[in-house]
Amino acid sequence: MTVDTANPENASRERIEQTILSAAEQVFSQHGYRGASLQAIADQAQLPKANILYYMGSKQALYVRLLNRMMRRWNAVLEDIHEESDPAQVLSDFIRTKMELGQRYPEGSKLFAAEILAGAPFLKEYLSGELKAWVASRAAIIREWSRQGKMDDVDPRWLIFLIWSATQHYTEYSAQVSGILGKASLSEADLASVCQFLEHVILKGCGIATSGHLTR
Repeated sequence: MTVDTANPENASRERIEQTILSAAEQVFSQHGYRGASLQAIADQAQLPKANILYYMGSKQALYVRLLNRMMRRWNAVLEDIHEESDPAQVLSDFIRTKMELGQRYPEGSKLFAAEILAGAPFLKEYLSGELKAWVASRAAIIREWSRQGKMDDVDPRWLIFLIWSATQHYTEYSAQVSGILGKASLSEADLASVCQFLEHVILKGCGIATSGHLTR
């Protein structure tokens, strides 16, 4: 039995919320938080403004939900790692997934960057609470990998920051990348090359031997 068949009301609500979130992501990324309006989001979603308020509560709640969704997408690949995981595979997957998501959801990535550059006025509690705890839990596993001799003793926080920033560069600074390379956008081959480069530099810098066994 499908979700729609089992609970059509919940499925309908989910579709409407996803429509609103997609529209809001475009409007916020184009105009910023202050420049965006609920009416503009409603127009983009082709829904009444009252529906935006009903499903999302407020402009701020909608904005914060978008930012949190972007972070969950980025970090999902690290949710199920454990002390017995292969750091080469985990970090390779993290790099490639972050790169792929940045290209698939450029508006969300740029929206998050704009929020951070503004001093994270709407995310301070999340960054110092939930996200800080998440990074600490991942860092503990990475430190255990170092203790087991699977990789060098590097600071896991700097490693996570490095992967975040290195992969997001190709989305948030896409105009710079395109200008220097003389391309309107990166091809699939370009993205594969970037991922391979980042894997080589980051994994080698962490003292991780890949032995060519990573799956693609």
